[in-house]
Parts: sequence; C-alpha cells; structure tokens
Amino acid sequence: MATSTGKHRGAVVFLGGGRITSALCAGLRLAGDRREIVVYDRNPEKLRELRRESGVKAVDDLESAVERASMLVLAVRPASVSEMLGQVRGLNVAPKLCVSLAAGVPLKNLRAALPGARWVRAMPSPVCRMAQALTSVCFDRGVRKGDPARVLEFFRRVGKIVEIPERQFDAFTAVFSSSHGYHAVRTLAEQARRAGLDGETALTAAAHALGDGIQYWRDSGASLNELLHEAATPGGTAAATMAAMDRAGYARVVAKGLAAGIGQARRNAKR
Repeated sequence: MATSTGKHRGAVVFLGGGRITSALCAGLRLAGDRREIVVYDRNPEKLRELRRESGVKAVDDLESAVERASMLVLAVRPASVSEMLGQVRGLNVAPKLCVSLAAGVPLKNLRAALPGARWVRAMPSPVCRMAQALTSVCFDRGVRKGDPARVLEFFRRVGKIVEIPERQFDAFTAVFSSSHGYHAVRTLAEQARRAGLDGETALTAAAHALGDGIQYWRDSGASLNELLHEAATPGGTAAATMAAMDRAGYARVVAKGLAAGIGQARRNAKR
C-alpha cells in the first residue's frame, strides 16, 4: 500500500469524480486498500456520493488537490482533457506522476498539454468496482525508475493488468469493455422472450449462457474450440443455432462494432 512521503504528498488524487473514479475507489476499498484518496470535482453531489461510498477526501479546489498528489489520475472525458490539463499547467506545483484514463488521447497529446509530467496511460474496466477488472497500461518515455511499479501495484489491487504498446490501446479499449457482455445478455434475453420464454426465465437463461459459460472456460483450462465442440454437438440444437448466427453475419456485426469503437477513440485523439 502506498504511504505518505510528506505532508499532503502521499495521496492518489483523481481529477474528475465520474463513473470510473467511483468504480476504482469502491474497488480499492473492497480490496482493503486504505491509502489516502483525494477526488477533485466541481460537482458537489458527485463528491458527496464518493465520500459516502468510499471514504475519499473530496475537494472542490484544484490547486489544493494537485498539491496533495503523489500520483495524479486524470479521469475526465476525452473532450475535457485539454481544459483540465490547462488548468493544472497554470498552477505553481512540481511535476507529477500522472495517469490518464482518457480513451483515445495519446501520450504525445498529454505530454504537450502538461510538460514535465511523467505520463502513463491506463484503461481499467468498470468491473474494477468488484476488484475483478482488467486494466491495460503503457508507460511514456519520461517515467522514472520506480514509477511503473507504483502504477502496476495500484491497478493490481482491482484486478489483472496487461501491459501493451500504445498502438494497441484503441483496439483494446473497443474489445475489453464489459458493455459487450451486458449488450449480449440483453439481446439474447430479448430474443428468447420473443421465442416464447417469460422475461425472467429468458434473462436467467441468457445470463447462464454467457456468464456461467465463460466462467467454466476460465476454470476448466480447456480451449474455446474444445468447449464449443462439447457444447454444440453436430446435428444438435446448439450447433444449428451457432451455424445460423454465423450465416447471418455475426462476425461481420462484431467487426463493425469494433471498427466504430476504434474510430471514436481516434477521433478523441484529435480533440
């Protein structure tokens, strides 16, 4: 666990009190992490909720927040990155270790917006709220020797980490979102209801197909091909279902979705 290195110097400070900040703070507390966490946001309702939920120190003064930071976590929307970093740049504070959670905003933009900072990009999933996240990270050339270990230790508290080149970040961001699972469960349940199941049974069946099936794959150590062969017996109902979905263009639909997500991330980089 991180410890203070001096007065007001040991905190992890979040700039932005939105959903991913809320999820990360909740996941850290669930994992038993009691380090000092400070959140800056101009929305008093967000700050009250974060204080109630995770016991963070909520502040509405940017300078006092940044001065506390041993690690600064940029957790605002991509469109707000430039404005937020412009405000930080105007403060008379020493350079910081900074972690950006802004999808699509590359390290070169972050360096230009806040010169002197040591930058890291990270992309945690909202499942970090349950300390079961997957987080991608990449490090800028300016990080110091101990910075990577600090960042990895922080995100490891809320789940698994994959360190990837920055050129893969946009694709990873489009692929790893937990929204894929929620969207698939909802779609499958809706179609099951249209096929004749009542709503509760349809949702239960869809959730089992996706959630429990994936958990079985993780726990069994078997390959996806082995499990597909086991679950979709040739000539059976499951095999017919999968084959029809493939013929209807299931792979093309997924590819189009990922391309749209990657495209949005790249548009964010131009803001």
